[in-house]
Amino acid sequence: MNDREKRPLAALSINHDNAQGTTVTLSGSLDIAGVSKVWEKAEKALFGTGDLVIDLKRVDHMDSAGAALVWFIKTTWKQRTGGKISVLGLKPAFKQVMDLTETIPDTRDGEKKPKKKPPSFVETRGKNFADQMEKATSFIALVGQITRALIHAFFHPLSVRWKDALLTAERSGVNALPIVALISFIVGLVMAFQAAMPMKMFGAEIYVANLIGIAMVRELGPLMTAIILAGRSGSAFAAEIGTMKINEEIDALSTMGLDPVRFLMVPRILAAVFITPLLTIFSNFVGIMGGSIVLLSMGYPAITYYSQVISFVTWIDFTGGLVKCFVFGILISAAGCIRGIETQSGPGAVGASTTSAVVTGITLIAVFDGIFSVLFYCLGI
Repeated sequence: MNDREKRPLAALSINHDNAQGTTVTLSGSLDIAGVSKVWEKAEKALFGTGDLVIDLKRVDHMDSAGAALVWFIKTTWKQRTGGKISVLGLKPAFKQVMDLTETIPDTRDGEKKPKKKPPSFVETRGKNFADQMEKATSFIALVGQITRALIHAFFHPLSVRWKDALLTAERSGVNALPIVALISFIVGLVMAFQAAMPMKMFGAEIYVANLIGIAMVRELGPLMTAIILAGRSGSAFAAEIGTMKINEEIDALSTMGLDPVRFLMVPRILAAVFITPLLTIFSNFVGIMGGSIVLLSMGYPAITYYSQVISFVTWIDFTGGLVKCFVFGILISAAGCIRGIETQSGPGAVGASTTSAVVTGITLIAVFDGIFSVLFYCLGI
């Protein structure tokens, strides 16, 4: 039997005397187990008039739970009757915990706090606008820091953590090959089928090769690769950096004098910039292979399909697609890193940052793809 089990049980008795007031007698061990048994009794019996005497002479043990019970009796009596309260028999060993409990503010005074006036429509919209402007300002500031860090890395390549960049490139690029191959092959195959049916009516199904080649190299290859990387690598960057932000690892880096932008973001951005064009070339090749299945099923030899693609797709088309995916790589990786370092505290913060990174990445891809289309049209490419 331990010391706690040896202690006498807590007990509470209340004596109402119209002449001398009310006396509450506590005894035994006023710990959490004992207090829980007598609390309800005290709450129901604290009615009367006049003064209150709390007798603690027979209390053998008291911790913060017992002190809270005494505090509850005193404050409740004060609220209900307003009479004088006195405590008898408090042992010196319990005085410190009692004094500490006395500092607890009584929030049960019944005073109703004034209700906060709900914000008006204009105030709500204004606050939302201010929040969005603050986020936009922070985003622009981080873009500026990333740009400065990339320029510094260009002129000081030895300052870049190339080992981390290579590991990131492996995770983002090599491990993404199966999903890029699957989607590119299916897109090329489906697009060839959809184009072959109407073109066959005019005996022009051989030009499906031209369509597949130009579409994959100029548009679909870079676009599909970028979207896959946004959902796969951009979200991973945000989750990694967001977890470090919550665990205060980024604050630790700053304390040690290491710039988080150069230490964490630059290797990931460089990895994405180098791996995106390579994945795009792979996507173009697999997509064109998928389209060839349709032409081969129609009886055309593979050399004819190959000649049509090579004769129609120029190096300018190929270079234009690579330029687009180069920019897409910067946008995806930078959006993932920025959303990660903006992670707030809370259990769902990393998930919110990951979602925001994917949405931001895909939105930027769509916007810049439109800009490139207009630019290429104006340049006659």
